[in-house]
Amino acid sequence: MKKLRILFPRVEAGYGHIVTLNALEEAFKKKYGDKFEIIDCNYFVDSGYTKLTKLGDKLVERVRRYGRHPKIGFFENIMCEFWGTRLSMFSIMELLVPGATKYGKKYMIKLNPDVLVSTHWATTYYAEKLKKEKPYTISYCPDAMMNKLFQYKADLSLISMKCGYDAAIKKRKYNEDNLKLVPFLIRNQVYSIPLDKKQNRRNLNLPEDKFTITLAEGGYGLGKMKKIVELLLKEDLPLTIIPICGKNPELLEYLKKLPKASSITYLPLGFTDKILEYEAASDLFCGKSGNMIAEPTFFGVPSIITNFNTTIELKIGKHYIDYVKCAIKEFDPERVVKLIKDFYYNPELLKPYQDAAINNHENYGADKVADLIYEEICKKFNLSK
Repeated sequence: MKKLRILFPRVEAGYGHIVTLNALEEAFKKKYGDKFEIIDCNYFVDSGYTKLTKLGDKLVERVRRYGRHPKIGFFENIMCEFWGTRLSMFSIMELLVPGATKYGKKYMIKLNPDVLVSTHWATTYYAEKLKKEKPYTISYCPDAMMNKLFQYKADLSLISMKCGYDAAIKKRKYNEDNLKLVPFLIRNQVYSIPLDKKQNRRNLNLPEDKFTITLAEGGYGLGKMKKIVELLLKEDLPLTIIPICGKNPELLEYLKKLPKASSITYLPLGFTDKILEYEAASDLFCGKSGNMIAEPTFFGVPSIITNFNTTIELKIGKHYIDYVKCAIKEFDPERVVKLIKDFYYNPELLKPYQDAAINNHENYGADKVADLIYEEICKKFNLSK
């Protein structure tokens, strides 16, 4: 019997979409890979179609622009909510690069999946535009709320944050059959990393007893980190400061040249595959809102959220600030440094945030989501388990 083809397409538009898809695909392959033909690709990059690649580049540039100019991100998100799902999707998918949809559909037909598992609305859009070739579509929203783009039709929608689920289930288009609340798709590597901070510091050759702060601003390193690091390095305190610049080499080179107090251990980094280890070694995480906040939270590390680039990030931030209660919002770099100093001198002030983060620990993991998807596929295609 021919195996069903299941497509896991990556779309770069901020790394939260790729990281969550990687976690889910890895878990699904491990548990059920022998039962299906698994297809993965970087959808816009690997297609070979110029217009499709150009649209992918424009989606990345939009995210970068929001990092440089958050007001634009808020404005575009508000307009998206105002115009609604159909018009917003049409303006992005049809008008941003005219003619790209033809190739997006063509590539989907070429890949010929029976099931699409996506963490970005663009590939769901192409799949749902097909007729007889349309696959069964499963869409996972990695955000706190399902914005209008993620509300584009799919056969099954998944979301991890209860506030988002509760808001969506009130809409007529959703019910308990086509919308599921699932654990957050954190990277599976977190389970191989100790929860002991000192052990992680030893593994990374960091000082064991210094108050340790990791800073990051998403994959593109655009935000308040530069100013915060400048101020922190002037403090004559025994701190370990680890700014992670992602794909922003200019920022990395600038930070490398900054003078620092002799008491400080300073480790500016570019894009690193050890970011989870550095987060797990930290007492505090500092950076813009987004799904990256899930990672330090998993390790029981509180966060100072220093920016919201979009209404999507605002809602994610509010989830960790008001619901999980493991994060603090502070946008002023000088006050961020004051908070860090307060936590250094009074570690007991961090304890409630640490406890809240640890209490959220069970709301993670791709295995349960992989099991759910497997069950839904079996139900849809009448497969025996």
